[in-house]
Formats: sequence, C-alpha cells, structure tokens
Amino acid sequence: MLCGEYQHSLDPKGRVNFPSKLREGLGERIFLVRAPGNRCLLVYSYDGWSELKNKLRQQPGDIQRFLSSSVFEAEPDKQGRILIPPALREYAELDREITIIGVLERAEIWSRERWNEKLDSVTMDADKLSKAMDELGF
Repeated sequence: MLCGEYQHSLDPKGRVNFPSKLREGLGERIFLVRAPGNRCLLVYSYDGWSELKNKLRQQPGDIQRFLSSSVFEAEPDKQGRILIPPALREYAELDREITIIGVLERAEIWSRERWNEKLDSVTMDADKLSKAMDELGF
C-alpha cells in the first residue's frame, strides 16, 4: 500500500527525485498518465498499468485516446529521479514545487499550489470528512 505526502522540486530538465518508499512499492517501471478532472498525474506500477490498460480497452475511443496518448513510461535513474515530459508537466501545471502522494495502489503528482487547494476543499467539508472517518473506524 502506498501512502504519505512528499514535497519535492522539479529540476530545470523536468526531473524529480521520486520518493524511495513509493519507488519500492511501485517497482522500477512506472507509468505516468493524466488524471482527468484533477489536473494532476497518476503514477502506476507496471502491473497496475497493465490492469488498467485491459479495462481501458472497454471504453469509448475518445477516452482511450485521451488516456493512452498521455502515458509515459519512466524508469528512475541511479539517483532515483524520473523525467516528467513537458506535455504532462503542462497538463498538470507543474512548476518547480510539487507534491507527490501515495494513494493506496498508485501515486499522484500535483503542483504544490493545486494540492494545497485540494486539501483545503476536503477539510472545508468537515461534516463529510467526519462521517467518512467514522464509517472507516478512525
């Protein structure tokens, strides 16, 4: 299970030191893909992407094109850095400061500003959050 929040910076070439705990959980071959609606990037392991790819085949052509055209396979270098291609950086509005989070079976890469906005929107709905935590047994 992937979890945690990590603050990192993109270097001028668009590389980021991907957190070692998340690399261990995802493996050496990871796949980056656009997250429709959230303007962040989803990060899957090889197995996770293979499973999703099979489900994607059942979707309409436009959805297949949108998601498949954005897939980028990244392998961490010896320093643990991955390259985020310009098109994906632009889509997710990634600037220098980014946040990488673990979300159970995948990771997500957010611009730090957008992630903070997302956190604020979730915590602003205290009743919904409290109810969910009660249902989960927290």
